[in-house]
Amino acid sequence: MSGTKGLSRQQIADRLAFEFQDGWIVNLGVGMPTLCSNTDIGDTQIIYHSENGVIGYGPLAEPGKEDPHLVNAGGQNVTLRPGAAIVHHADSFAIIRSGKIDVTVLGAYEVACNGDFANWKMAGAKGGGIGGAMDLAACAKRVFVIMEHTTRSGGPRLIARCNIPVTARGVVTRVATNLGLFEPLGEAFLMHEIAPGITVEEVRAQTGAEVRVPDRLPTFRLAR
Repeated sequence: MSGTKGLSRQQIADRLAFEFQDGWIVNLGVGMPTLCSNTDIGDTQIIYHSENGVIGYGPLAEPGKEDPHLVNAGGQNVTLRPGAAIVHHADSFAIIRSGKIDVTVLGAYEVACNGDFANWKMAGAKGGGIGGAMDLAACAKRVFVIMEHTTRSGGPRLIARCNIPVTARGVVTRVATNLGLFEPLGEAFLMHEIAPGITVEEVRAQTGAEVRVPDRLPTFRLAR
């Protein structure tokens, strides 16, 4: 984490998972998004989808209880929920491309206030990691992004316009960071919630775009 304040990665994932609605099929991308499957969402029924073909998985496996054959898109060992299925990689992508994913949760290097995001090629890199995010961004009904608010050097990740090659344009509807929960509005980010111990001034100082704040700004909700 680039700063000393804000939420842990699991807390960020928990808050974003509270946005999931009953019955949704939720794809979790590599990295921080996979932590959403650890969240206790009570009686809400969610089907977690992984690009590699694990459909209906649950939390990450506890140390010593891993099944080496059960991994998510990031190669982490996971558990299965009742009714889970293991399908061919092509069938997993058929679910994506047919528009059945209610939301995909992805990591990103940058998100712009017009809903663009970039997550496949870093600045100055000769190559990139074109993969399932392209299909997910084009075909999922919703795109949520989970990320740390700044880079390791302290630069903003939430910006006015993406500076590196874009994965998809105008698709992001929610962004959760260690500083708060945001919605891209087009020319600004609307902050829906702020992390405990963080001030609006700190958020604005670490954001490369306008941040709009409602009259009553709730603190980040850490329980459903």
